Amino acid sequence: MGLDRILAIDVGAGTQDILIWEAGQPMENNVKLVLPSWTTVLARQVQRATREGRPLFLTGNLMGGGPVVSAMKRHIQAGYPVYITPRAALTVRDNLEEVRRLGYIITEGPPDLPGLLTLRTRDVDLEVLANALAPFGVSLPETIAVAVQDHGECLEGSNRRFRFHLWREFVRSGGEMVRLAYRDIPAPYTRMQAVQRDVPGAILMDTGPAALWGILEDPVAAAHHDEGLVAVNVGNQHTVAVLLRAGRILGLFEHHTVLITTEKLRHLIDRLRAGTLTDEEVYEDNGHGAYIGPDYTPDGGFRFVAVTGPQRHLAARLGYHFAAPYGDMMLTGCFGLVAATRRVLGMESGHGERDD
Repeated sequence: MGLDRILAIDVGAGTQDILIWEAGQPMENNVKLVLPSWTTVLARQVQRATREGRPLFLTGNLMGGGPVVSAMKRHIQAGYPVYITPRAALTVRDNLEEVRRLGYIITEGPPDLPGLLTLRTRDVDLEVLANALAPFGVSLPETIAVAVQDHGECLEGSNRRFRFHLWREFVRSGGEMVRLAYRDIPAPYTRMQAVQRDVPGAILMDTGPAALWGILEDPVAAAHHDEGLVAVNVGNQHTVAVLLRAGRILGLFEHHTVLITTEKLRHLIDRLRAGTLTDEEVYEDNGHGAYIGPDYTPDGGFRFVAVTGPQRHLAARLGYHFAAPYGDMMLTGCFGLVAATRRVLGMESGHGERDD
């Protein structure tokens, strides 16, 4: 893999944010795009099929659900069939029996039906992106990093519990940020594995950690890295806040953004900094959970709070720093992907992190 050009794709529920980073190029002059995510694109096609009364067949890979799953639910409720291959069906639920109970027809191949609309499921499509950039003389880099939100495969029990269990074990095992950029994907992260099947050799991250890495590309936030800071990503779906110092996450909480208010956000961050926020408190509020590691002590650090994310307006009245690396908040996750990838590749090459 080359260190001089990196393609970073940060896949959200609404958009896929894209950056082609080139060494020696001012960040402002690098190629950047904000495009609809594939789940949004497919959702629009499903909605059109519902209006036209057409049957659907979905084939491809596990991908992020959100809009497309909601659209397929309405398609089934309207009385129209949805045929889906086993791998694509994992987009709906991890358990295929649950998918069947929801009304989907799982099949290996397309049915012979008039008017059938076939859709291909995926989070990343390099061919489409390459074709879009070719008229501008822009080629795709060899090195690719992708962020997707991955709850982890949960076949039974609470999905929220399972996702936060993975966070808790990460902090307990040291919490080193660099370990959140994966070349070898841990077994539970099936969505990341699916992306790597579509993009062999890609480095994968969850969208939350990618945004946290990106916050550290903001010089004001980075100045507090050694003393400790609270880094917050207020995403469209999830809000994650971490106690971050010297490359380690010492504690965190994760909640659903739709349930967050300005006062609740202040309360959660204050209790996180104080070391008193409990897992049950967040979980019982329909969030994912909270964990504060034994290495954390509220010893005067962590006063500084840096916030990013598309729903950061929830923190507008709280006096926190709005991180905007390179003046572009929308690409925070992409900047984090590039920084993390350069660190990983630098470590693998034995040269450490490069500064160019």
